[in-house]
Amino acid sequence: MNHLNRIENALERYGLDAMLLTSDPNCFWATYFHGEGVTLVTRAGSFYFTDSRYIEAAERQISGAAIGMTERSKPFTAWINEALAKTGAVKVGFEDATMSVAAFRAYEEALHCELTPASALMTELRAVKDEEEIRRLTGAQRISEKALHDLLQEIHEGQTEQEIAARLQYLMLRYGAERMSFDPIIASGPNGSMPHAVPSEKKVQKGEFITMDFGCVYQGYCSDMTRTVALGQVSDEQKEVYNIVLQAQLAGIATAKAGVTGAAVDGAARDYIAKAGYGQYFGHGFGHSVGVEIHESPNANPTNDKPLPCGAVISAEPGIYLPERFGVRIEDVIVVQENGVLDLALADKSLIVL
Repeated sequence: MNHLNRIENALERYGLDAMLLTSDPNCFWATYFHGEGVTLVTRAGSFYFTDSRYIEAAERQISGAAIGMTERSKPFTAWINEALAKTGAVKVGFEDATMSVAAFRAYEEALHCELTPASALMTELRAVKDEEEIRRLTGAQRISEKALHDLLQEIHEGQTEQEIAARLQYLMLRYGAERMSFDPIIASGPNGSMPHAVPSEKKVQKGEFITMDFGCVYQGYCSDMTRTVALGQVSDEQKEVYNIVLQAQLAGIATAKAGVTGAAVDGAARDYIAKAGYGQYFGHGFGHSVGVEIHESPNANPTNDKPLPCGAVISAEPGIYLPERFGVRIEDVIVVQENGVLDLALADKSLIVL
């Protein structure tokens, strides 16, 4: 199972004879194969070309595409030209959003076709997740949650942020992750006011919040979640801020459904935080799409005035960050449906005091 047919079916709508994929994320999404190669999807069939390191695996794992092995005497461009001649494809889309100028010039010079910018085709298709993609995303989420459950039993005063980050990564790998979705963020106390803080040698102390933003890759798909917990004890102000962030997240989630704009979803959470008096301390967007990559489209932020499609998967991650004091962020990943959302996260969102 892969997405070659979905790309092929979209070619006519974009006025293309073929689509050339050279980036790793789009090649994987098209073929469900991790390797170093290029994918060519035409109206008359699909092709995948790679070298001797990956050819055997590609032949075993890729269905619905002809496979070719590149050699010094027959590089990628020779295989592509052969496929273009065979299928009669002339107008070929390419990934203008990711292809370098140097690579474009090389392909333009070597290929016997008209290269046309067409990243929008892939962005549109990847925005809507199918059942298999949701299954993989859910699998990544369960691994992350299992790791978090174990980690919460181990965190203690005197551990460094780096030690917590290392343990969290180990646990996700132990439970089946292929790799991390991104470098985890572990931010305690005043470091929590930096949304993308880097784990440091700072030791966690009682009375501090610890924000943990992390995720892993399972069968090619990413998880992304954030939980903020307290160590030892928590102040009334910390409780108040935590509850505001949680209610803001729930407001955004309650607003989300197919046809609602990303800006409207963001606005529901942002308005709640602003009315509580903390508007200036929430600077980033409510969420971003998650899939093969940790940041995809569409986004739920103030600038996205387009309706969210049914099947979009977005993070729900508002936060409040008080400079040099503490921060709170709570994040789930949700699937946009016709009449609401499916929240992939099962982990508790109530304030946990360790």
